[in-house]
Amino acid sequence: MAQDAGWGGGPQGTPNGGAPYGGPPGWGGWGGGWMPPKPGVIPLGPLRLGDILNGAFATVGRHGKQLYGVGAAAYGGALAVVVATIAIAYSATAGHLDRLVSLSADEDARTGDWVPVLVAFCVIALVCLIVGVLSTALMYAAVPSVLQEAVLGRRTTFSVVWRRAWARVPAVIGTVFLTSLIAMIPILLVWAGVVALIVGLAGSGGGGASVALIVIGVLGALATGPLALWLWVKFSLAPSAAVFENQGPIAAMRRSSVLVRGDWWRIFGITLLAGAMAGVASYVIQLPFTFLGMFSGMLGSANLSDDPNAASIVVAMSGYLLAVLVGQLVSQLIVATFPPLVTGLLYVDRRIRTEDLGPVLAEAAAVPPQYTG
Repeated sequence: MAQDAGWGGGPQGTPNGGAPYGGPPGWGGWGGGWMPPKPGVIPLGPLRLGDILNGAFATVGRHGKQLYGVGAAAYGGALAVVVATIAIAYSATAGHLDRLVSLSADEDARTGDWVPVLVAFCVIALVCLIVGVLSTALMYAAVPSVLQEAVLGRRTTFSVVWRRAWARVPAVIGTVFLTSLIAMIPILLVWAGVVALIVGLAGSGGGGASVALIVIGVLGALATGPLALWLWVKFSLAPSAAVFENQGPIAAMRRSSVLVRGDWWRIFGITLLAGAMAGVASYVIQLPFTFLGMFSGMLGSANLSDDPNAASIVVAMSGYLLAVLVGQLVSQLIVATFPPLVTGLLYVDRRIRTEDLGPVLAEAAAVPPQYTG
């Protein structure tokens, strides 16, 4: 078996830290009439757009049980934790919520009522953030774990994927967190401008300060937006590097920077296309669940009294909420699987093009190239 069968990157950016394996530059070591073999979901040579998309779909077809099994466990567990947190928070603040809902237009809410509700809301938001980050990081780690075997045409199991993915979750969380911080800079500047605009429209005083904040927010977003996008693409392969090469967050981001160099626009375009495809699929999947939820919600609201309390409103809308949550869970499996698959294959493609990884993978898969004359 090849020494680099684990896909680890060498210190010089080449397989095993040595010289690239033979072949013309940019062609993964294949040339002179030799065609790269295809032991798994992709040919072990430079990948075109069709190869990447077909490889992503083929991976879902061959290893869907492992991918969607991990996704269902991750997001299903996250949903269960969130629902349990909401139920506990509601039971703890039901009386306060009833009094807030029953307030008339000329009554002010008591501090003893709205503070517990606000605290419960913040706790729910924090729990949602934590379980969301954990479940997303688990999927970002699971996809490369599956690709390691899918590219070589080897089988894997749910337990193997789960163990590999869970072991790399801390590193993946670090890469996703650091990359997200970069993308958040222009977004926060835009929000600063929006808040300043709202404050300026709502109040008569402080007009000059509001205008200054609006200008700073808009100009700051325009100035930092392109830079944030460039850095986001530059580090987009970091989660794959963190899993494939067992790198830490900073080392994985450096590795991504090296691999993306010289191919930024292509990686940006393919990543954007994958995200758009996943978004459309997610919308189409959620539509029937949304319509089913609306129908259930109308039936439930028809039985409400003229002066319903908070509990009866929650019960009446439970059908709608359940349908929306199930639709969101199903669509999230698509969104959380397909784009990382494309990103993982882009990582493989860049290593094939820049490090002649193709012959190493062919040796690991024990398949020879085909000669076409």
